[in-house]
Amino acid sequence: MEAFENLHVNAPWLKNLGGVPAHLDYYQGSMYDKVAEIAVNYPRYIAYDFMGGKVRYKDFIRKVDECARALVAIGVKEGESVTICMPNAPQAVIMFYAVNKVGAIANMVHPLSSESEIEFCLRESASVVCLTLDQFYGKFANIRGRVQLRSLILTSIKDALSPIKRKGYYLAEGRKVKKVPANAEIVWWEKFLRDGADYHGPYHVVREAGDPAAILYSGGTTGTMKGILLSNLNFNALGQQIIATNPMFKPGDKMLAVMPIFHGFGLGVCIHSMLSQGGRCLLIPRFNPESYAKLLKKHKPNFIAGVPTLYEALLRLKTLKHVDLSCLKGVFSGGDSLSIELKKRFDQFLAAHNATIPVREGYGTTECVTASCLTPSHWAKEGSIGLPFPDTFYKIVKPGSEEEVPYGAEGEICLTGPTMMMEYINNPEETANTLRRHPDGLTWLHTGDLGMMDVDGFIYFRQRIKRMIVTSGYNVYPSQIENVLDAHELVHMSCVIGVPDPYKMQRVVAFIVLKPDVKVSEDAAREILLAYCEKHVAKYAMPKELHFRDSLPKTLVGKVAYRVLEEEEAKNYA
Repeated sequence: MEAFENLHVNAPWLKNLGGVPAHLDYYQGSMYDKVAEIAVNYPRYIAYDFMGGKVRYKDFIRKVDECARALVAIGVKEGESVTICMPNAPQAVIMFYAVNKVGAIANMVHPLSSESEIEFCLRESASVVCLTLDQFYGKFANIRGRVQLRSLILTSIKDALSPIKRKGYYLAEGRKVKKVPANAEIVWWEKFLRDGADYHGPYHVVREAGDPAAILYSGGTTGTMKGILLSNLNFNALGQQIIATNPMFKPGDKMLAVMPIFHGFGLGVCIHSMLSQGGRCLLIPRFNPESYAKLLKKHKPNFIAGVPTLYEALLRLKTLKHVDLSCLKGVFSGGDSLSIELKKRFDQFLAAHNATIPVREGYGTTECVTASCLTPSHWAKEGSIGLPFPDTFYKIVKPGSEEEVPYGAEGEICLTGPTMMMEYINNPEETANTLRRHPDGLTWLHTGDLGMMDVDGFIYFRQRIKRMIVTSGYNVYPSQIENVLDAHELVHMSCVIGVPDPYKMQRVVAFIVLKPDVKVSEDAAREILLAYCEKHVAKYAMPKELHFRDSLPKTLVGKVAYRVLEEEEAKNYA
């Protein structure tokens, strides 16, 4: 990005930052180097908690170094990709920074993805090594012969637990996990680390800020998964921006890290922003309202971050009735629009539980890691998603153009700044469509989202220009599911929409026209198609309902009129 002082763009928010600096000097090394620096400065501070176990920064870095040595020992080279298909567990965090230390690229994949999605991510990234949980071994066994993995490393949640905790975990969860065959072509986590101890060569590759560091996944304008290549600077800049917009943060402060590590919100905000600044991550492998409430009461975190459905779930819990939340310094919402009504209700909840701060809504895309603007602590406007981060610029343009619209007018949200992605991997056309050089000489990220900016520089999100369903904070692209359904021998045509859901925001519903020669009943067809979807669609994206019709509504030009179906279904939930 050009020097701050040389930028000539409209930035009305600069006069309303309320003490937040407009410009920061960004760390120029790798993510590993930044966290290693923290470990030198705060060696005895806790880096993370996991199921009752605490690990200090000095021990965390030692574990990362052990893992890095083991990666080089099995042949991982600078610039190669290593897939991490894990929930929020210590092994995932350790591996992420170890991959960074050896100069490789961390390919972050949702562990609940379907086999075909995992295969796509492995192929797209050309991953040579993968780390995943033992419970997901079956997925990888089915696709192993079709990808180029040199090593599949398996771990278990118990590997991160004390001996006593291991026994408890096995009785509660571990015994449910299907045993991995003795002849499986895998290496277990603990053996992987032990074997690495015999390697005595170099294993720290010096990487610069602009070097590629991680791949996250998002749907593109066509609904096809896109691998988003992000640099060390992208993540380190985000960490510095998060702290700059939260001056109440102090090293040692605790973040309840429930947002997943394979998502920009979880990896960027909840984990790296904390670890790169001396914070403490309370790692939660999966969200459960009751267990989340227990952790709130036990650990008294200073920061929590989540999607709106998380806050909706907490409001329904009776167990939080008398909990003291005066410990909170920041409560952040992102990943989906926070309704004005939900914000009011949760702000009331916070005040009733002794918190002195409201929910602060943010906005961003995976193409800029995650958040790129945030409601300031000193001034909130109803319905606004806040002001841009330091060194981040927003403009609103006429959709399909680079023409900036007046303040108060709606258009496509565009942004530029130090967290903007490098590219969509293996997809120059989509990259060129999303990263565009404007007449002002800057490259802008076209978000595909509709919004506006007011005269004070506050940003307002209106809706996604791209057709997309948001369920429990996850982005679901209807065309992906339609492609799966339409490929089945029973299906003539399908249309997938999102319908209102009080807990998930939206749930996925599919409308299907069967082929005229189909001989099975609708009930039988429903069972067949749901079983088929389970193999090819991620769990969170699974259609919750299948409706069969003789035909689907069409537009004047012959396209399926999905909005007609949305309007019909909306009436049922009015």
